[in-house]
Amino acid sequence: MKTTDPPIELEFRYGASMEQVWSALTVHSEMIQWYFEKIPSFEARVGFTTEFPVSSEERTFTHHWKVTELIPKEKIIYNWSYKEYTGNSDLILELVEGTNETIVHLKVVIRESFIDGIPEFKRENCIGGWNYFLGGNLAAYLAKTT
Repeated sequence: MKTTDPPIELEFRYGASMEQVWSALTVHSEMIQWYFEKIPSFEARVGFTTEFPVSSEERTFTHHWKVTELIPKEKIIYNWSYKEYTGNSDLILELVEGTNETIVHLKVVIRESFIDGIPEFKRENCIGGWNYFLGGNLAAYLAKTT
């Protein structure tokens, strides 16, 4: 993905309260159940950083996250990059209360272009990943815990 690409924008709806969704998105003990089990720690506070490896086929992607903006129970932004590859993006998650549901607006903005030739950095794979994590795993996690 390149800086010239339009942002990825997706919307997910959950039959759970804003508090439950926020907690699932920001509390380490919950995140490791539906997101990445290798996250060593996470704190919903500006300036917090974490780093952890994820393997895909024969490649390792050491995720580096830094929380850059936070409005509790409403919005979190973290910068996402990889130790082994150039490129970085901002992940923006905004929560909106609906009628008997919580809506999560996800936006990925590319800040520095990612290297070509890596399948995981293709736009359609990024969209597929977010549908897997937020549309599948998080939805199932919230259904189980609410």
